[in-house]
Parts: sequence; structure tokens; C-alpha cells
Amino acid sequence: MTERRTRPKRIVHTGRVERVERPTPHMVRVVLGGEGLAAFETSGVTDSYVKLLFPPPAPGDPEPYDVEAIKAERPRSEWPVTRTYTVRAWDPRTRELTIDFVYHGDVGLAAVWAAQARPGDLLRFFGPGGTYAPATESDWHLLVGDESALPAIAASLEQLPEGATAHVFLEIENAAERQELRTPEGVHVRWLHREGARVGSLLVPALKEWTFPEGDLQAFVHGEAGMVRELRRLLRVDLGVPKERLSISGYWRLGRNEDGWQASKAEWNQSVEAEEAAALRERVDV
Repeated sequence: MTERRTRPKRIVHTGRVERVERPTPHMVRVVLGGEGLAAFETSGVTDSYVKLLFPPPAPGDPEPYDVEAIKAERPRSEWPVTRTYTVRAWDPRTRELTIDFVYHGDVGLAAVWAAQARPGDLLRFFGPGGTYAPATESDWHLLVGDESALPAIAASLEQLPEGATAHVFLEIENAAERQELRTPEGVHVRWLHREGARVGSLLVPALKEWTFPEGDLQAFVHGEAGMVRELRRLLRVDLGVPKERLSISGYWRLGRNEDGWQASKAEWNQSVEAEEAAALRERVDV
């Protein structure tokens, strides 16, 4: 008889809000600390992400908070809702975790919580996950995304190898949403301002019209799924970039909340990969 594996329980961390900042009009920065982060560590990747649990802690909640037990014992309507966010920064010395939230008014869940958060508020989460970090052996780096990818791109720039060459394309709503980034010599940043246009409507043509430098690149491309799909085809099919040199994924999708996007993401990815494989076969046959 095959022995059934028991999935280990995921650790639930509880952060206490230390500070809330507004680096730009539509970005809310929440800094978490406290004893509830005693077991939290990152692995050094720059796209670390956490799964935030909502609603936030309330009197009467079981401690330690056991999500698996709650799902086994309570109706679905009482299960916590998860939202995925990139770690903007983790300081192991002060044990403070920084998360940036894109805020578009009183819509959504996590960003609304962040905009209303005050010092002393608590927030639970799983994590971190993540796999990407700038490689030292690459000739140059390509970092591309919309506002949702800005925290990971900013973190990546802070860990670029000394003397590295990087080309950064960031599409944001307007000039007011620009952030200060680490840009040593060799790092070239292009800010693209949508001014109300559809997400990706500037980023996709900018990359298609750009002359890619020679050499071995490592690319990080994340953001709205439709935009990412077009850029993945450009990189994989048109330019022949090996899959192992790419970190590329849709963080979100227009017209879907995270629950809807996560429910359809696996099927979406399969469709993209099948389309890509067919296009690559066609190029070989030609």
C-alpha cells in the first residue's frame, strides 16, 4: 500500500502595522513588524511574495491561527480570503516587512485595508514564495512591468550585481506615480505614462519597437496577463529567448479579481504554452 503523504501545515505569520506611507498618490506602503514575524525569513530572491489573509485578526480568533482546521470545521463563508502581494523589502536586522499596495479608491480588499491601516493593526499571511533574482552571469537584464510589478522590479534593482547592465520598462498611470529607484551607471529606466489608456497599451509596442542589445539576457516580465502574453510571444517566439532565461507571469488580469484570476490561471497558462509551442514549431518548419 502506498503511504499517503501528509502536507505540512503552513506557518501563519502575524505582522503588526508599524508605519503607513504614501510614496505616490496611488501607492500605499505598509511596514509590518512585531513578534509575530519571528519565524519569517526570505531566501534572497527579489520576487518574494506573501499570501495575505483577510479578514484581519479579530477577538475570539483561535491562536495559533490554523487555516486548515478552519476550512475543515467551518463553512466556506467563514474561510479567510487570500490576496497575493510582493515583498517590497525585508530587513532581517529590524525584522520589518514592507509591502506596497496599488490603491484605486474604495474597491477591492487588500488595498482598501492598507489605505485604512493604522499603527498597531494586525495582518496575517503565509509565505514567502518566489524564485527570481538577478543572475551574475547574464550579459544584461531586462525588467518589465506595470504598477503591480514595480515592488519586485525595485527590489531587483537593489540587488543587481555590481556593474550590471539593465534596461527597465515601467508603465504607470502618470508622472505622479514615479518612484525613486536605485539606478547606478548601467541601469536605464523608461517610464511610460498611460494617462487613462488601457494597461499594456504603451508597454507592448515600446518593447516591440525597441532594438534589443546583443548578448545573453535575463528577463523579468510581470503584470497584467494580457500584456504579459504578448510580451512572452515576443521574447520566446520572435526573439528566441530560452525559457530558462525568463521569469514571466501574469500577476493579475483585467476584468477579474484575484479569486477569478487564480481559478483560471492554470488553464490560461496551458493555453499560452500551447500557443507558444505551436508558433515555435511553425518557425522551425519554415
